[in-house]
Amino acid sequence: MHRRQFLQHSAAVAALPALAPLAAWTPGAGPLLQSARTPRQVTGDRLNGWLARFDRIGRTAGGINRVAYSEADLAGRAFTLELYTQSGLTARVDAAGNIIARVPGTDPSLPPILMGSHVDSVTDGGNFDGPVGSFAAIEVARTLAEQRRRLAHPLEVVVWQNEEGGTIGSKITVGLLTDADLDKVARSGKTVREGIGLIGGDVARLREARRTRGDIACYFELHIEQGGLLEKANRQIGVVEGIVGLRWFEVTITGFANHAGATPMDQRQDAMLAAAKFTVAVNEAIRGEPGRQVATVGRVNVTPNTTNVIPGQVVLTVDLRDLDQGTIDRFTQRFEQLGREIGAATQTTFRFAQVVNSTPAISDPRLLQAIETSASSLGLTHQRMPSGAGHDAQEVAHIAPMAMIFVPSVGGISHSPKEFSRAADITNGANVLLNAVVTADAALR
Repeated sequence: MHRRQFLQHSAAVAALPALAPLAAWTPGAGPLLQSARTPRQVTGDRLNGWLARFDRIGRTAGGINRVAYSEADLAGRAFTLELYTQSGLTARVDAAGNIIARVPGTDPSLPPILMGSHVDSVTDGGNFDGPVGSFAAIEVARTLAEQRRRLAHPLEVVVWQNEEGGTIGSKITVGLLTDADLDKVARSGKTVREGIGLIGGDVARLREARRTRGDIACYFELHIEQGGLLEKANRQIGVVEGIVGLRWFEVTITGFANHAGATPMDQRQDAMLAAAKFTVAVNEAIRGEPGRQVATVGRVNVTPNTTNVIPGQVVLTVDLRDLDQGTIDRFTQRFEQLGREIGAATQTTFRFAQVVNSTPAISDPRLLQAIETSASSLGLTHQRMPSGAGHDAQEVAHIAPMAMIFVPSVGGISHSPKEFSRAADITNGANVLLNAVVTADAALR
């Protein structure tokens, strides 16, 4: 972030109580405070205190609004940079706009272990989706330094930019963002291209932010579950076996706008009728096969959207997800076929455009074992489960082993102002992350 912007948006955090700075520590300055077999513990009160203060940034009557590149997002990033500094981490903003801090390891030949998440939000969202994993990663790095534990691998703490708008920061890092993507408009009204410059990145130097296979030892991400499986099973930790593939379509249905009173029913080309039939057909197709696949028609824009005019055009979105790529491809073809059939029956045309396409990501078995070993050593109940939501870990999986840790969401609620995870669960998740990183450091050497 540019210095002027940082100072401008630091007002949101200036009045907050400052953290005591982390005392400097030099490798080899003293013995480890804990044996390798003793589970390590973060300072849970500190971590949850950060989250409580962060809740003030972007809070509106409708919920948290820290959408990417907005004033609240800039203030949230300023708060996060302050946490890095107070935790003894030297952060930088890379060309993509991601915030990164690196702790050197004892073996300079090894690639880094990454951990992190994001701090931007959806419109009218909650305070836990993203910040839990971002602040826990900062807390883990701080705890390791306080406990005088230096890993063999370098350790990097990353806060990805604009996760909610399509995992933009991590896509740039792995080389999956196109020039066309840069001109897409975020919920703040700014294009991705504009936003990158606003948060301190540089579109002209995006290649400098690229990582390739072999550059990263592994990636861990702690996150709230965004579902109710853990709560229902009364488990404390979710061990994410994979992240579903995500494919978003924008479907444009074109009919003919005409007078609602003067046009006979059998002479209409009603785009809204076609959209309604298609919505039902998508639901029935998904439910007609066994499996965990899901699809949602989530946004509908009608033109001219007038009481006494037959809709001439409808633009709707379809969100399709599954852990199996073949299932996603098959349902993509099925939806397009349904569009052709419904279009012929209603005298309308369907045009499909893919706007987001993320492939499923399967977690690395060694990292899953590290998470399970850590949870067990802490006496925490756990279970394996898929992630039905997309995450930055899904993009990192293109170039490096990854795994995710889930903590329960009360009521299974997320992307809502009612989103909430208990402080004890957040602390548990951070403790699992801490010990999993230490375990993976040894296992991957």
